[in-house]
Amino acid sequence: MPDITWEEPFCAEGSACFRLGTDDAGNAYIAIAGEEDAYLTDSRDALRRMILDIKAGKADHLL
Repeated sequence: MPDITWEEPFCAEGSACFRLGTDDAGNAYIAIAGEEDAYLTDSRDALRRMILDIKAGKADHLL
């Protein structure tokens, strides 16, 4: 497993908490808080775009 630095969990009302993380190679990670060993990974830009789109209401049902 890569050496991932996880941020504090983000928890919205009525939904699961998730965490974002990064590694020294420039990869980004997203996982459900408490289950960080089962994560999705992609470039930082790809995950940033996904989170921004969700926050903008384009896919709010995912959270």
